[in-house]
Amino acid sequence: MAELGLENWQDYRPLLATLAAIPLLLWLVLKWKIPAFTALIGVSLIAALAAGMSSEAAYATITAGMGGTLGFIAVIVGLGSLFGALLEAGGGLPRLARLLLGERRGFGGQLMTGMIGLVVAIPVFFDVALIVLAPVVVALARRAGRPVLAFGLPLLAGLAIAHAFIPPTPGPVAVADILGADLAWVIQAGLAAGIPALLVAGPVFANALERFGQMPEARLGHDGVSDEIENAVSGRIVLLLILLPLVLILTQAVLALTGVGGAASDVFALVGHPFAALLIGCAIAGLVVANKPQPIRDRVSRGIAEAFAPAGAVILVTGAGGAFKQVLVDTGAGAQLAGLVLAFGMTPILLGYALALIVRVAQGSATVAMITAAGMTAPLLIGQDLGGFDVALIVIAIAAGASALSHVNDSGFWLVSRIFGLSEAATLKTWTVSSTLLSITGLFACLALSLLA
Repeated sequence: MAELGLENWQDYRPLLATLAAIPLLLWLVLKWKIPAFTALIGVSLIAALAAGMSSEAAYATITAGMGGTLGFIAVIVGLGSLFGALLEAGGGLPRLARLLLGERRGFGGQLMTGMIGLVVAIPVFFDVALIVLAPVVVALARRAGRPVLAFGLPLLAGLAIAHAFIPPTPGPVAVADILGADLAWVIQAGLAAGIPALLVAGPVFANALERFGQMPEARLGHDGVSDEIENAVSGRIVLLLILLPLVLILTQAVLALTGVGGAASDVFALVGHPFAALLIGCAIAGLVVANKPQPIRDRVSRGIAEAFAPAGAVILVTGAGGAFKQVLVDTGAGAQLAGLVLAFGMTPILLGYALALIVRVAQGSATVAMITAAGMTAPLLIGQDLGGFDVALIVIAIAAGASALSHVNDSGFWLVSRIFGLSEAATLKTWTVSSTLLSITGLFACLALSLLA
């Protein structure tokens, strides 16, 4: 161990405390079913004390970590949830799906179904988007005379990529904040790695199952025709609303990168910040639905109230992840972990992916896996001369690791099983394999992009 500098174990008390904290966290969540927020805060305190911090310093570190993270995350998640609720309650998502699909029935239809999932799940939570769009997929499969999952798997791949790879969904926003990544770079890296992953985990995998006679039968609990909401927002307007915040954020980043000055640059510096971009999206969406009849406005009111419940849980877990990260930084455990990782020749991309994969498989939640892995990876980046795209690729690698092997401890597994009427074995053979292909492809895409960056 001398070559790793571990000959004096007492000096590495913070590192040992951190390495013991991860199995403790998993034990609390899995064995005792303690909520992730409570478990993360408790483990952060225990790790800080075990590393040698005084109780006063430990509490100050946890407070600083939680507050520093939530200053940005709470606003983004809150505005994103409001934006998604406005779009979903306006009733235009099925219309958007039909607009983009048109008469496509073959590979093009499968690919477009995946892209619909990706676009819709950017502002809308995974479960809501799946429930809304699944009937559209069933109707499309019937029209094409093909199995439901020939289009269902591409949809799921698109939903999963948006959920983990593309801001302003909470997971990548939280990881970006913990690692200090710019959201515009994360959007670009997420799309660059996510589209190949969508292609492999969606249309390619679905066609392989169908070709070899391994595609299970799937169906919804009704006739597969989604209910049309009278006077719903049009599909074109929904698409423009979804793209608006992304375009504003990316335009501001491009202008900043090129060094362009003047009035246009100043305007986009204001409206291209994620806060302003989402505020503008919410304001325009609100104006659109405000002109709709009373039934639509009532749906929007209910949707907004329901959207903030899951958003609150995400915000708390994210803040606890920030507290855990701050413990690693302030105790020095992060620097020691960085030295250990470098001694083994492991890059931050591979470490982040591996940590997220381990936590994901153990406890199921992709968001918790992403935040835990980000907290342990962040100290490795301190002092390193990494560009904005390099850090963004680490964010996406963590997201890829947290997307793998969705199985029986993941609520998404049971949602897919229930929505498509699949047995546990059939869900493992389809959705679990698809999520793993998505993860592996995303990792290789990040590694390839890192060589070009």
